[in-house]
Amino acid sequence: MTPDLKACGQALLTATINASLALALMLLIEFAISGSFQLADAYVWAVSVIGLVIFFAQFWRQRHLCRHCQSERENDAENLKT
Repeated sequence: MTPDLKACGQALLTATINASLALALMLLIEFAISGSFQLADAYVWAVSVIGLVIFFAQFWRQRHLCRHCQSERENDAENLKT
């Protein structure tokens, strides 16, 4: 269970940072085009979708990496015993 929680935390952090950067970029482009910062509903939906996609992709990746590292540690521990 610990590798899943670690992967979830890392994926959540990555998704939050990337979604925040995407929102900042959208607002910057909105300001460049119209001259004002207007948070449209489309931006909220786009950031939500971006955040969810990144979260699930990173969770799957981090979970795989954590389990792989854990299995390597177990194999190393078994090799040291023999």
